[in-house]
Formats: sequence, structure tokens, C-alpha cells
Amino acid sequence: MEEFASLYGANQRSIVLYLTSLLPSQTDVDDVLQEAGVVLWREFATFEPGTNFRAWAFRVAFNQVRAWRKRQQRDRLLFSEEFISAISEELNSDPGDFERRAEWMRECIERLPTHHRELLAYRYQQGLPIESLADKFGRSADAVYRLLSRVRNAVHECIEAKIRNEEPA
Repeated sequence: MEEFASLYGANQRSIVLYLTSLLPSQTDVDDVLQEAGVVLWREFATFEPGTNFRAWAFRVAFNQVRAWRKRQQRDRLLFSEEFISAISEELNSDPGDFERRAEWMRECIERLPTHHRELLAYRYQQGLPIESLADKFGRSADAVYRLLSRVRNAVHECIEAKIRNEEPA
């Protein structure tokens, strides 16, 4: 039990970041994280000590994402299975890069105007639908879609600039 708690505690942040990149809202991340934690605990006897716990936990979490996706089939905002698999492989390829980009994303979001940060939080942490955001911000749904697109592009460009600045000359 102590070994599981130690390994899970040391890797929980990475698992959360991994799930955050695969799921549409913080509520979904929380739900799938809880399910993955139960499976990890239940299957811990099959984990081989000395191997990569993080990689094993990511495989379990990915399987829980797939199960969650099956339950959400009617949601038109889901990415294709191929896209999710490609993202998963990319995230597993360089864990340091993943952590670095997550930190850069936080920094870039912090630089946004307050109302843009609020919009992102409502949409991606609370999972509010576009129509609710339109009501909340007094805009049309199309205007909210356009604003979200501009804000996401600004965050993406900020992260890309940080990547370019880190690359050796």
C-alpha cells in the first residue's frame, strides 16, 4: 500500500496533465482520474516493480479515457480515436517536454486579459456550453466561438514563441 501511495503521489500531477490534454473539461478529468486511480489500485499487483510506473499509469488512464469516450458517444465535440491515440503517443514520447509545455501554457494564460482567462475557465474547467457562455458574456454563440478561437490562437502563439526561444541556435 505504501509503495502504491508513493508512486501514485509522485505521478499524479503528470497523470492529471495527461488527462487534461485528452479530455474536454476539468470535470471530465476529475471523473476519469478517479476511475483510473481505482483501476491502478486494483491492478497494482500486476505492476512490475522497477519498471516505469508513469508509463503504466498513462496506459491505464488512456484506457479509462477510451471507456469514457464510449459513454459519451452522443457528444459531437469528441475527437476521433485516431487523434486521441496520436496525442497520447506524443505525450508519452517526452515527459519533460510535456511538463514544460504545460507550464508555458499556464504562463501564457496568466498573461491574457482577465475576461479571456475567465472565458477559458468557464469553458474548459467548468465545461459550460457555448450557449451558456453567450448568455453570461452578453454575446451571440458565434461571437463566443470566434473569441474562443482567438484566445486559443493567442495561447498557442505564445507557447510557440517560448518553444522557438528555447531551441538552440
